[in-house]
Formats: sequence, C-alpha cells, structure tokens
Amino acid sequence: MRTPFPFAAIVGQDEMKLALLAASVDPTIGGVLVFGDRGTGKSTAVRALAALLPPMKVVAGCRYNCDPEAPAGFCPECRARAGERKLKAQSVPVPVVDLPLGVTEDRVVGALDLEKALTQGVKAFEPGLLARAHRGFLYIDEVNLLEDHLVDLLLDVAASGENVVEREGLSLRHPARFVLVGSGNPEEGELRPQLLDRFGLSVDVRSPDDLATRVSVVRRRDAFERDPEAFAREWDKETGRLRSKIVSARRRLADVDCPDTVLETAARLCLQLGVDGLRGELTLMRAARALAALDGARAVDLAHLRRIAAPALRHRLRRDPLDEAGSEARIERAVGEVFGP
Repeated sequence: MRTPFPFAAIVGQDEMKLALLAASVDPTIGGVLVFGDRGTGKSTAVRALAALLPPMKVVAGCRYNCDPEAPAGFCPECRARAGERKLKAQSVPVPVVDLPLGVTEDRVVGALDLEKALTQGVKAFEPGLLARAHRGFLYIDEVNLLEDHLVDLLLDVAASGENVVEREGLSLRHPARFVLVGSGNPEEGELRPQLLDRFGLSVDVRSPDDLATRVSVVRRRDAFERDPEAFAREWDKETGRLRSKIVSARRRLADVDCPDTVLETAARLCLQLGVDGLRGELTLMRAARALAALDGARAVDLAHLRRIAAPALRHRLRRDPLDEAGSEARIERAVGEVFGP
C-alpha cells in the first residue's frame, strides 16, 4: 500500500485543511466541496486526512463497516447474526472510496453476485461503492462532471443515509452514511444546485502567489517522492498530535455549548446574505461547534463562527444581478456588518 502524503506536511491551503478537519470531527456537517486550480493538493489533502484519522471499530467480517456499538444501524446481515451470537469487533482504517466519473450505477449501489448465481444458483447481493464508503469518505474528483443519474442517486442516499436496492429480483437496504468530498475545476462546468446544496462546506483553493510558499511546496513534494516512508516518519510527531486533537474533539463535541447569541448572529448573517432555507444556519452551528471542540473550548464563540462563515455560506448565495461583487466579497461585507470590525 502506497504511503500517503502527511496531512500535517501540506503547505498553506489553511481553509481547506480547516474544513476537512471540521468534517472529520462532525460528519453531520455534510461534507466538503473543494474547487480550484489543478495541482493545488485537493486529492492529496483528502487521502492524507483519511490516513491521519484513528482506525474505526467494525463488526468482524461485515461488508458494510457496521459499528458494533450501534446495533440500531446494523445492516441486514449483522442484524441476523446478532440474534445468533455476540458479534466480534475489529479495527480497520477509515475507508476513502473513489467514485470514478465513468462508473456504472451497478458498481455504485451494488448488484446481483453473478458468480454465486451461476455456480450456486442463489440470488446474493454484491455490495457497491456506497457500502464500502459507509462511515468513511466518498471522494469524487471532477464532481461537476458527474452524470445526472448518479447525482440523483447520491442525493437520495445523502438525504436518507440508506442505500435502497430494488433490481434483478433483489430487494435490500443497507446503511450508507459517509462524508462526501468533491473536488473540481470551476472552469470545466458548474455543479447542479441540488448537489451543491448537499455539501456542508465549500472551499476555494488557489495556487500560492508568493515565492517562498511555492518553493516550500515543491521541496516537500520532492522529498516525499524520493522516499515516502522516511518523509512520513519525519512528520510522525505532528501527525500524532493532530490525530490526538481529532480524537479529543470528537469526545468533547457533544458537550460543547452553542449560546443563543451565537445562533442569533448566525441567523442574522444568513438573513443579511439572503440565504434560502435553514441549512446555512445549521451548517454554521455544527461547523463552529466542531472548531470549538478542536480548540478545546467549552462553548462556541463569535470567533469560531467568523472563521467558518465563508466555507459554510459561499455556495449558498443567490445570484444578484444588481451586485457585481463575487460571493467572497459579499460574505466579507456581510460579516463586517454583522460582526463589526
């Protein structure tokens, strides 16, 4: 297995790293969309994050990564086995599943196991990519080029947390909850509004424009490619510190308070920007709470809200033909008016 680039060694791109860390602490934030130039470390950051996260416990032998401590969310196979005997648990790495652009629907949702059908004459289900991604990350590169029928499928699963399969005489449903991470280049096309709204956070990444940062990026990448294992060992201490920070944040997340003043400010900001629905406020609250947990704070404050405002809201703004300012400028202006200098 190829050694991934250490997350802690990524130079710059602070907003992208912050958004990914927040989503890893609280998956209910709704995933991360990363748009920007080619070669800016988008896919590197996603795979590095998965390697950074602590292993997760699953039911031994389960094809759906079921959590042994959450029997209410068991797949049909684990539910049947749980009635017969106590299920064993094992630790596995957090899955990061790539969803290729040309993938078939059968490969995504699962289909009839043809080998068993032909050799044993029985109908059995062969899980797809959604099953493998359960409790992990589903990564879609060039997400803005994804075919419409797959977008519709992902929208249904993201809304319900379940994959329902009704085909070839099979009728089955299994849990499919994952952190959806998409990346792409905005010059190659826009994302459908329905899918765009499903991402909790949206990040714009750009090529660094200062000499020192560009040199640092090239130097670290070159060192990694020359000897990946030695480079990773150099960052072991920082990687361990970040991993402990995530574990601690997950433990304290439920105890982090979000005062009414913070919620009122979040709602005021969304009203100022004309954000449709209430998903903007919910995302702001959850992401700010995750940041507070990462910081070791007992309660969310306005500073946490301010840090996450742009990633949580930039993709939710209506287009205003009378305002030529981009989403970034509009958010900065609204933040200044709501929060003050």
